[in-house]
Amino acid sequence: MKISLNYSGNYSNLLSPELKLKIQTIHDGIYTKTGIGSDYLGWIDWPSSISQDWLKNLNDTAKDIRDKSNVLVVIGIGGSYLGAKAVLEALSKNFQPFKKLEVIFAGHLVSGTYLKQLMQYLDSKEVTINVISKSGTTTEPAIASRFLIQYMEKRYGEQASSRIIVTTDGKKGALRSLAIAKGYKRLVVPEDIGGRYSVFTAVGLLPFVAAGYDIEELLLGAKIAQQEFQIVDVENNPAIQYAIIRKNLYDSGYPVEILATFDDKLKYVQEWWKQLFGESEGKDGKGIFPTSVLYSTDLHSLGQYIQDGKRMLFETFLLVDKVDEDLTIVESFQNGDDLNYLSGLSLHEFNHVCYEATSIAHLQGGVPQIAITIDQLDERHLGHLLYFFMIACAYSAYLLDINPFDQPGVEEYKMNIFKFLKKPGYC
Repeated sequence: MKISLNYSGNYSNLLSPELKLKIQTIHDGIYTKTGIGSDYLGWIDWPSSISQDWLKNLNDTAKDIRDKSNVLVVIGIGGSYLGAKAVLEALSKNFQPFKKLEVIFAGHLVSGTYLKQLMQYLDSKEVTINVISKSGTTTEPAIASRFLIQYMEKRYGEQASSRIIVTTDGKKGALRSLAIAKGYKRLVVPEDIGGRYSVFTAVGLLPFVAAGYDIEELLLGAKIAQQEFQIVDVENNPAIQYAIIRKNLYDSGYPVEILATFDDKLKYVQEWWKQLFGESEGKDGKGIFPTSVLYSTDLHSLGQYIQDGKRMLFETFLLVDKVDEDLTIVESFQNGDDLNYLSGLSLHEFNHVCYEATSIAHLQGGVPQIAITIDQLDERHLGHLLYFFMIACAYSAYLLDINPFDQPGVEEYKMNIFKFLKKPGYC
């Protein structure tokens, strides 16, 4: 298992003695947990520190959900839903998205239409809900929780408490207090792991394992990545290489990164990546703006801008080498569409050619490029990839002299909402 990273520029020219020293300093701060924001570095060794008892509890909880229900509603926002959504979308089949249990997300937006239609849909299902919030007071999921807990209590009466699971702080918070008072099963968000780094905790894993996917394989991929990427080697560690290249491009006048893929299964990995890097780096007037495109669809919408627009962006291709299922173009007798020249070509091969052609065109248009390739899309490789991005993000933010683990700007809009709505204490 490996992640292949290629760069359109000359990587060796970036490696000054000063940069190597800074990378060593960052590495030491991460792995001794003494750097800025170190209180939230619990995710670094989390995959290898999970006990069999912890896994058994999670698997037992997932089995209990499946025994009672055919739908799990996960209520959360940001890192409390994007990790699970990314993993589920990446591994599910088109048109058959649910392996053993349907998983639906709520609380990631405020929409009366969505919630009303969701509850109408749930009327014909057997339901468990999983409320995810460290504090229990984050407005969007708290609103959804109020409606859905009331729905569960009205529908199931005294049995509702056995169908409500909370994933929250282990020591404090409104959601923890509610769970104790109502008798809900509790899972813990580790105190030293922030939301966007929580995909391998109960936050991301319970929906994943409840849906019937292989938790052992996902965590094995993360464990392998944890071991591989802890080596401070600027020449061979792709996580460090990615961080160094990004920093150089940022310093060279490219403040926007586009994560491009040809695989629609990776759409929510892109969304998870955007939160990971956006919240980790976007501070103090600094940071690379993360955005994403799905090719070849977006070649017919944003492709023009990428090719000929303002030269402020660089492109990172996220590629998958092998696919499980594919189709091959066959020869047509009439050939009215003039596609017989493609006979014998698989659609995965077509997408690879499309990548090469796009890469050349965009390079000629002045767009620097990185290519990140994984062998295939399964639990193990996905766990490996997500951990790769997490550790690369930490290095990237530290190279900008930014704390990767706080998000002070997120609080600003919340304060304004509370003032406008005249929340007590904010008027």
